[in-house]
Amino acid sequence: MPGRRPLLQGLLGAGALMGLGAWSRSAQAQGLAKTQPQSPSQGQAATRAPGPSAPQAPPTVLAPRTLRFPRDHGAHPEMRTEWWYLTGQAAAGDRRWGFQVTFFRSRVDATRGMTSAFAARELLFAHAAVTDLATGRLHHDQRIARAGFGVAQAGLADTDLRIRDWTLIRQPDGRYLARVEGGDFALELDATPTQPLLLQGQDGLSRKGPEPTQASYYYSQPQLQVQGRLRLGKQASGVTGRAWLDHEWSEALLHPQAVGWDWVGMNLADGSALTVFQLRRADGSALWAGGSWRAAGGAVQAFGPQAVRMVPTRYWSSPLTGTRYPVAWTLDTPQGRFQVEALADAQELDSRRSTGTVYWEGLSELRDAAGQPLGQGYLELTGYGDRLRI
Repeated sequence: MPGRRPLLQGLLGAGALMGLGAWSRSAQAQGLAKTQPQSPSQGQAATRAPGPSAPQAPPTVLAPRTLRFPRDHGAHPEMRTEWWYLTGQAAAGDRRWGFQVTFFRSRVDATRGMTSAFAARELLFAHAAVTDLATGRLHHDQRIARAGFGVAQAGLADTDLRIRDWTLIRQPDGRYLARVEGGDFALELDATPTQPLLLQGQDGLSRKGPEPTQASYYYSQPQLQVQGRLRLGKQASGVTGRAWLDHEWSEALLHPQAVGWDWVGMNLADGSALTVFQLRRADGSALWAGGSWRAAGGAVQAFGPQAVRMVPTRYWSSPLTGTRYPVAWTLDTPQGRFQVEALADAQELDSRRSTGTVYWEGLSELRDAAGQPLGQGYLELTGYGDRLRI
């Protein structure tokens, strides 16, 4: 929520909203990010609130506004955190993969007012991952850079995101072009809209908690038609598939009681689209929930916080971090009951070298109450190791 992240001062993250990832408050305060992984205890120490010498601005309540395009496809540097999540499934013959390409933007408040051209105004982060369903293996990589100097940028007029040779760029005809060269994989994907934009929440203003300051501007682009090339190691394949894009930006997001979120974005085979998310307390209970349903014919139903219930039904423990993630769920929504099941369990992303967090995000299947497949999309799980901080 994105969505994919997310979803920022401690994350991101459409994003996904959540569509998500997260980075440490200390990285923003320094205008730099650590390049070595931190232990959980180090990460917690780094995110303590600043002392009296660094007073915090009062929370901002986002006002309802009409989102205008293509301008709102671009970056919003006046906002603290922002992310663009592209997630989906791709196939070549009987081989299937999941993929994620995510860019995050974070405003650096510690340098505001500085006149030096070398003072970091914004940090950009990117995550990319490929899940090989044949092997159950996740391939992933990450990038971090401060905006400017020809190294990284987040364009204002439209989606134009670059960190060195990683790019996500929206074309005048609406196609998204994603280009990523990772450590042992590469993606060259064209994602073409087949449906109008989906404005989440109330006309694009999406509440994320009980207080009006906990909100974001948020839209999705479900049912993107994908074609391109995917490389794992030395083997490259032409692929086709379906994708989902989340774009979300906010000044503040998480309620003090929230430790993380769970987000689902699903493309159904009949052309429908389902979004479900919840913000969780430390005891696992839902602090806030929401989502939407868009029927194949275009009618949209927004879900209120009391209308959604997410119940985990199966868990997987990471051998790398020991974190226990709920990788299967039952969803109760105004559109009925659904099941979500991860298509591979090992889809944990260790992004401590960039956004400073570890989270789970992976290709999953949507099923009806009887277990019959309805579609595929992505499930994102944050805050199961350390508390997510934004």
